Amino acid sequence: MHPAERQTDYRWPLLWAGALVALMGAALLGVAISDSEAWAEVVGALGLSLFGWGGLVQSFDAGALALGPNPVGAVAGPKMLVAGTLVWLAGWGLVAAGIRRAPASTEGPSPAAGSTLYPRLARYRDFYWSTLGAYGGGILLAELVMLLLQTVLSSGGASELGGVTPRDAGGGASLPPTIAFAIALVVGAGVAFASGFVGASRAQRLSLPEATIGVFYLGLPIPILLSLMERVPSLQLALGYRLREVTYVAGLLGRPELGYWLVFAALVLALVLGINTGFIAAGSGRVDLRLGFELFVARRHVAVFRPSLLLGALAVLMFGIIPPLIIYFIIRGAEAAVERTRVKSLGLADPLAAASAQHRMKLHEQSPTMMMTALSVGGVGVGVMALIIVLSVMSGFEADLQKKILGTNAHAVVSKYAGELPEYSKVMEQVKRVPGVVGQTPFIINQVMIASEGNVDGVIIKGIDPHSVGSVTDLPENILPGGDLGHLEQPAKILPSRARDDDDEDAKSSATEEEDPIIGKPSKPAKSAVLPGIIVGRELATSLRVVVGDRVNVVSPLGTELSPSGPIPKSRAFRVAGIFYSGMYEYDSKFVYILLKEAQDFFNVKGATGIELKVADIDDARRISNQVVRVLGGYPYRARDWGEMNKNLFSALRLEKLVMGIILSIIIIVAAGLIVATVIMLVLEKRKEISVLKALGVPDGGIVKIFLAEGLQIGVAGGLLGLFSGLAWCLFIEKVGIKLDPEVYYIPALPVRIEPVQTALAVIIAVLVTYLASIYPALKASSVEPVEGLKAE
Repeated sequence: MHPAERQTDYRWPLLWAGALVALMGAALLGVAISDSEAWAEVVGALGLSLFGWGGLVQSFDAGALALGPNPVGAVAGPKMLVAGTLVWLAGWGLVAAGIRRAPASTEGPSPAAGSTLYPRLARYRDFYWSTLGAYGGGILLAELVMLLLQTVLSSGGASELGGVTPRDAGGGASLPPTIAFAIALVVGAGVAFASGFVGASRAQRLSLPEATIGVFYLGLPIPILLSLMERVPSLQLALGYRLREVTYVAGLLGRPELGYWLVFAALVLALVLGINTGFIAAGSGRVDLRLGFELFVARRHVAVFRPSLLLGALAVLMFGIIPPLIIYFIIRGAEAAVERTRVKSLGLADPLAAASAQHRMKLHEQSPTMMMTALSVGGVGVGVMALIIVLSVMSGFEADLQKKILGTNAHAVVSKYAGELPEYSKVMEQVKRVPGVVGQTPFIINQVMIASEGNVDGVIIKGIDPHSVGSVTDLPENILPGGDLGHLEQPAKILPSRARDDDDEDAKSSATEEEDPIIGKPSKPAKSAVLPGIIVGRELATSLRVVVGDRVNVVSPLGTELSPSGPIPKSRAFRVAGIFYSGMYEYDSKFVYILLKEAQDFFNVKGATGIELKVADIDDARRISNQVVRVLGGYPYRARDWGEMNKNLFSALRLEKLVMGIILSIIIIVAAGLIVATVIMLVLEKRKEISVLKALGVPDGGIVKIFLAEGLQIGVAGGLLGLFSGLAWCLFIEKVGIKLDPEVYYIPALPVRIEPVQTALAVIIAVLVTYLASIYPALKASSVEPVEGLKAE
């Protein structure tokens, strides 16, 4: 045996004995730690050791404890701890003793000693430090670029990470956070892609060990630090205000940690794509980006863009599996019967021509590879179609919900941290000058009890200005026929409901003079007092069993009035001036509106609770709100945008959409498995052709290009078919409609909203998955040696 071929001997009795002893030591250590009640510290240390820099951090911690002024506290049960440690080390010593190298062979060198080494092995290096630097430094640089860009573009100034306070430095883009995040993600992904390309070009191979070490040691610390920042108060105090724009965007999903790790996965994916592209481009020793020959060979191999295949797959996506398959088998069966009859008739006259015709008929039959190609295209198409339809329907629900919420509530609210806003008129004059603010109205809000003759309910009462409320909310448009928002200012125009229900005779009799029982002279009936108006929701009106003109009583448990029997809750009578319907059960059953002046008198408020704002771009509401606060001089004023006020609801919707997208992407992953099988079958079928190409001088990178192009063609064809069929189904649902019970769902039909970005993202995901699935078969094809493929010929 040659020394380079030395093998390892395993002594299994020692291995099993060492494993049992180590297990006993672990049990003793567990008992000692339980007695010391130190599991929290131990678990934290073990968890830290799982990460790349964990060992180094633990070493620094151990040195600090050893050199620090405060000695380490005594551990309960030191004998048990020492015994467990010794037994643990003894077990691993036995395991090490059971693994030995086999003795070296005494044979001399082989006859081929000193010959020229195979070129591929001669150029091989087991590790490239420069490639490690490119991969690790690239992923770290991409993360830092993303953090810096997100902060700078969102805050409108230099980042505090660079030593300048945001918003005070002047300049900057001041983009909406989502747009700033999109730009930062594209730039960060570009940096990761470029670093992967450079590293793979330098090594002329994929260099998986370098990529793994670089990602784990240099890529993981930042997402781990950001995740810990949400749980460790000291980190939050040290970094939270510097990275507030980053944490805001991550918090849009409801779980900031999820956002950090999704972005990290996207950067790693960009790095992998760069590595693969760099290997393909420079795998032959020189940069070669030409694709003409490889695309020609790939197109002839798989023939994905055949009209029959595309039309068949599209028919399956549009009409289901069963009807197209029935029609297909009927047509193929009829064609086969006609062709056999023709060949039989031809054989009676010319047997040789009949044999040639039968051979041509067999050539037209689909091979197993072609069938798997069709299944792969259909699988990718189904995944893309399902992803587009489901995400479009969920976007429709989100848009409908957002429209109703923002139709009832403002885009932003300006108030004080504590207390009222008596100077709201002056504040409104200042806010009017802020670019992007298109409407504003003052309000007073509180919680009260509302009672009618039929029922009692707890509601949120809101004092509004009828002149300006329409510039911020859709309340004037939501008033049902029979009511009028203007009656809040002119309550005398509100007709009592009984005046509309009584007939003319009852109206005349009520207007006749009555004889006073004391003085015996006729007198006119006393006029009823004019009650202030109130606007209630449709569901609340149904619950209270009131209509326009009915009287209701509003009771405030917060304020009290003195009476002969002592303090009592403040109460006031109102008359229903109108009923509104927003389409949201929570608003229609819990909101009531009165005149701002009536609310000031009722709650004894000087001024207003706050000012509601409407902005030109709802996605830019957060930046405009911050600009309003700066114009007002900061504290004690504050502004909250609609995303912050409804954070939990919209975060849940976004998280649900994300989870549904991930689940439906599994369909594409299943189709990717078919692509792997299809390309592997192509490799097995074309071993001879691959060997001929390599013998003619085609490099490994060229072979990889061919088979990647084949998988990519399947992904592109399936993605385009899924895109077309998905958009067609969405338009069908939108135009024809799937009816829903409006009493249950508050919408008459299933809403659909086609968003270009997420629709394009569904196709991109399908193409990326198919591309990644083709990498392994392509590498296997490039490893075929010409001698192995041609020696059987």
